[in-house]
Amino acid sequence: MKKKTIAATRPRRTGAETQAPAESSDAASMFDPVERSPAYTKVSSAIEHKILSRALRDGDVLPAELELAQQFRVHRSTVREALRQLESAGLVARPPGAKRMIVSRPEAAKVASGMRHALVLHEVSFVDVWEAMMVIEPEVAALAALRRTQADLAALTQTSEAFRESPEGDPDSVNIVATFFEQLGAASRNQVLVLAKQSLTQALAPSLARMIDTVPQARTRITDAQRRIIVAVRDKNADEARKWMSKHVRDFKRGYEVAGISPDTPISV
Repeated sequence: MKKKTIAATRPRRTGAETQAPAESSDAASMFDPVERSPAYTKVSSAIEHKILSRALRDGDVLPAELELAQQFRVHRSTVREALRQLESAGLVARPPGAKRMIVSRPEAAKVASGMRHALVLHEVSFVDVWEAMMVIEPEVAALAALRRTQADLAALTQTSEAFRESPEGDPDSVNIVATFFEQLGAASRNQVLVLAKQSLTQALAPSLARMIDTVPQARTRITDAQRRIIVAVRDKNADEARKWMSKHVRDFKRGYEVAGISPDTPISV
């Protein structure tokens, strides 16, 4: 008996089967076409995976562009674009005068800046940021009191003195206040808190600049709060540090109300 071939066992398709029905094309229009990822994004993702899995560590030197192109079997321009993307994310950097990229950690300021932009785009209000600070900042101050070094204490004292001596209307005053909060974060020895709080401080900066020289006694109250927090940190008194930081952040809200800044005002850059 003659054997059936595979082709012979397949049913013949009719013209109706080869054409999609009208309602099928309507359903297909609900979806966007699938886009192919550019080669440079695949290269970037592969290198990023090595960094995040710690196969590549901070300070490791990446192969030269030509060698990477050979390994990935792509053009050198593709590798260059991938490295540019990683550099923008803060995962690689090129030291001054160096020809090759090294693995790097994103700086806290860069992470905070990206987070601040996200908060602005999500139309987060002043009161949202203030509530987050009321949760985070007192605990940061308490940890700083327990973990600070003499160098931390000296830095906080110097910053507080710089604020006290800054003239009224000095645009750098807000930066000095932000520095005080950042130094407390560094003294807490908790990187998660450092990254979380820095974006909040940056988010408050524009409106704080409006309030600081508008509200009577604002500078005096900030100076007094900083002094009392420093004393608590010096004495390693976590409870006092927590208490005075709570009062300090609570004062911000009162100051904004006196300055006529609505708590529902969206933050700005």
